[in-house]
Amino acid sequence: MTRPTLICGAGIAGLWAALKLAPRPVVLLTGAPLGDGAASGWAQGGVSAALAGDDSAALHARDTIAAGAGLVDREAARALAEGAAAEVAELAALGAPFERDGEDWSLSREAAHSRPRVARVKGDGAGAAIMATLIEAVRAAAHIEIRDGWRAVSLLGDANACRGAIAQGPNGELEALEADTTLLAMGGAGGLFALTTTPAIAQGQAMAMAARLGAEIRDPEFVQFHPTALNAGLDPAPLCTEALRGEGAILVDQTGHRFMKAIHSDAELAPRDVVARAVHRQNASGKGAFLDCREAVGEAFPERFPAVFAACQRAGIDPRIESIPVAPTAHYHMGGVATDTNGRTSVPGLFAIGECAATGLHGANRLASNSLAEGLVSAARFARVATFLPHTVGKWAAAKPRVDGAAAAGRREPLGIDIGVLAHTDPSTASRSPSPASWGGNLPPLALLRLRQAMSRHCGVERSETGLSELAALIDAMRREHGEADALIAARFIVTGALNRRESRGGHFRTDCPQTLKEARHSALRLDDLAAPELAPAALTGPAE
Repeated sequence: MTRPTLICGAGIAGLWAALKLAPRPVVLLTGAPLGDGAASGWAQGGVSAALAGDDSAALHARDTIAAGAGLVDREAARALAEGAAAEVAELAALGAPFERDGEDWSLSREAAHSRPRVARVKGDGAGAAIMATLIEAVRAAAHIEIRDGWRAVSLLGDANACRGAIAQGPNGELEALEADTTLLAMGGAGGLFALTTTPAIAQGQAMAMAARLGAEIRDPEFVQFHPTALNAGLDPAPLCTEALRGEGAILVDQTGHRFMKAIHSDAELAPRDVVARAVHRQNASGKGAFLDCREAVGEAFPERFPAVFAACQRAGIDPRIESIPVAPTAHYHMGGVATDTNGRTSVPGLFAIGECAATGLHGANRLASNSLAEGLVSAARFARVATFLPHTVGKWAAAKPRVDGAAAAGRREPLGIDIGVLAHTDPSTASRSPSPASWGGNLPPLALLRLRQAMSRHCGVERSETGLSELAALIDAMRREHGEADALIAARFIVTGALNRRESRGGHFRTDCPQTLKEARHSALRLDDLAAPELAPAALTGPAE
């Protein structure tokens, strides 16, 4: 029996994978209505790729490795750098309106890049333009069944094989969708923080769902905080794209003093973790942090950076004549479900790509604009591998009746019915998911607000054992009160990783452990590590390659 590939998530990674799988049939769960709720559409800078004559994949890989603070997997960096240019060219051929300078690409230079290599759209509109192009193509593709507004809330199977997912529809109905190949492309975990540039719904659901099946979680403690989000009390906080600094915008305090030159030789274009800590400390000291674009952009702001200009206008700021108040905010999760460069997890039949996956590409500090590039390249690599995966029912078919498309359409349960047994082949483990509501990370609003505020306070740009331990105790108390909600499981992975890593490296900075250890090691956690009465000292694994 031929079954479609099940793709959970409809950002750039999920949509590109769906298109690349043609003519293999695909069922696409969009989460929100297609085009809404995906962080990809909010990306401003663009797609990094070695497109210029004086650039190369080797240089791109070198910059990626240098930015990652010793934890970048070299094979992952090579795979991205060698594949990005072809994917950008294919996306442009599909209709994505990348800027050109005659026959050449119009490229921006962003932090820690040694060359201009960021393909952009209208200065700060790359994500939205790419998403619009992909959505149009996906809607026209005959091999893709779009389940608009449906989201995965739990995975079917166990550590021996993923069998698909339980999906929840727009009206709360539940449906078991079986698949031999299930792809998670569900985004990151920025919504776990009170200060974030990402959709609030992004709460690390993929980590929690995959971990319940037995998958390994890699480097969850590494959260990248974008140095320059608009600091005007908006939720989520609008980005002030790094391309502004690439164009010459400078960071100043409230007196107009430029503070980055004394902190790093690359000043405003230093690695993101360096700039984020500097901006954080400026604000904490009361001196303030502001992005001065008046000379670099000036009167051209509305045309060159329309998204940032519109956000500033909403906040009552005119960046043509005044500096923009900025603060670091949770922007990208560099950890996630451990995979190889083709998206394969430790659970047969389960794949993950994009921000929810952790190949080791980003290490401890993501190179600017490598995120959209990763979404495209990882989708293409997954699709090539998936072409050779079996289309037939696996060895587990006899354990549970098959649910094909026609049967599944009639198998929709009202929210609240106990279908927890569907999530696990071993009934004794079904208690891990106390209710269908908790699978989707549906914390009560006040509880979620409390969690987000505590995560920003104790697990933000600067961390300490005291604050992290207080946060871990709060999360565990909330787990006892609210059950094993996805948001709580994902937050506990991040906090456990941060507690275990007694050093400062890249995006993870411990004020009580400011040194960087000589040997760089990845962290590897599983669900059982969160239930242990004490933190496992062996959670850090072998040296990074």
